[in-house]
Amino acid sequence: MEIQVSSDLFMEIPNFKLGVIEYKGITVGDSPQMLKGRLQMFQESIFFELEDKTVTDFPGIKEWRSIFKKLGKDPNRYRPSAEALFKRIQKQNYLSSVQSAIDINNFFSLQYQVPIGIYDLDCLEGPVEVRVGVEGQEYIGLNGRSNSLDRLIIASDLIGPFGSPFVDSVRTPVTLDTKNALQIIYLRPSTDLENANRLTESLMNMFIQIHGGEGTFRVLG
Repeated sequence: MEIQVSSDLFMEIPNFKLGVIEYKGITVGDSPQMLKGRLQMFQESIFFELEDKTVTDFPGIKEWRSIFKKLGKDPNRYRPSAEALFKRIQKQNYLSSVQSAIDINNFFSLQYQVPIGIYDLDCLEGPVEVRVGVEGQEYIGLNGRSNSLDRLIIASDLIGPFGSPFVDSVRTPVTLDTKNALQIIYLRPSTDLENANRLTESLMNMFIQIHGGEGTFRVLG
């Protein structure tokens, strides 16, 4: 799948980086107990950490809020998806296990403090471009609402926008029937290239360990 970042986005957010992973021949199912246990324990650890700090004290959350604000979106109204996860944990509304692909997404999103999207590759019509949305663009999101994409970072294929570090659309989610997937890690721009590659590869390796199949990764930016 051809994936590119628009030059306009690079102009607005210097050092913008994406980790991109493509999976082939995976099997999505119930999460193994190892993943369920790690997800639960990590959420409890974050909850106790939040007794002495606020969600916006976490460097990844803070950096992604600043990106939304720079692009013209109020981060108090349009929270980066990773921040929304932290807010749930702060209220002890812990994330329960959904299925293996979503659980890994949530686990690494909490660990890296960045938004991560995963999409059914067979629902996409390439090429894919990551850019800034414009006025009038919207889609029904996984939050069940129609979401304006104006001035949000979006991932778009030939059909139209399908993903964002705010909320993804209902058009391309990974399900139990998914065999091929595209994962996009909205890395912190401050992350150096060596660590960006290391983080992306680490996620890919754990995903393949659980789902089988094959994966390839690269960092754009």
